[in-house]
Amino acid sequence: MGIQAEGQYWQNRITLALTGASGFAYGKRLLECLLAADYQVYLLISDAARAVAECEQGLQLEVSDQALALQLGGEVASKGQLQICTSKDWMSPVASGSGAPKAMVICPCSGGTLSAIAHGASNNLIERAADVAIKERNQLIIVTREMPVSAIHLENMLTLARLGVTVMPASPGFYQQPQSINDLVDFVVARILDQLAIDQTLTPRWGVDT
Repeated sequence: MGIQAEGQYWQNRITLALTGASGFAYGKRLLECLLAADYQVYLLISDAARAVAECEQGLQLEVSDQALALQLGGEVASKGQLQICTSKDWMSPVASGSGAPKAMVICPCSGGTLSAIAHGASNNLIERAADVAIKERNQLIIVTREMPVSAIHLENMLTLARLGVTVMPASPGFYQQPQSINDLVDFVVARILDQLAIDQTLTPRWGVDT
């Protein structure tokens, strides 16, 4: 079971899943922004994502729920705001249409996870939560990062797009003259927040902000 919310009802709820594709920084930064925007986050992290976190950022993710919540949420998260769910936590709200949040983001989304969702597999909680989002016609965003992509990847993306899933390849823009890797990460995260209709000031808007 995950960390249980205590003493506060969160009107804004979202599911965030991190899988084993490269780009852990995108998911971690998105989590920070969601917490700062006062969202309650159900966080799902695959075993492969843990390996990527260590490889890319030297970050050894804690095993226990409480320790992991402190490690990733830090002082940003209020008590009960960040709920960690294991891959087999079938009693989590995200596993049921009656309890799941109205929005889910998979960031980054691996090719394997993409395939499993496109073909209706529910072998773990990430796949089940995505299946729930699709069947309930909730918002589902997948941030893919494979390149090059094969016809298999493209067909899986098309299948999901036809079901109403938003497919967002992690493709940062350069017209804002980024000065750091963090700027590139923020560009992608800003676009995700825009899709979620969450106010953000990570990057200026084209033709609006100066």
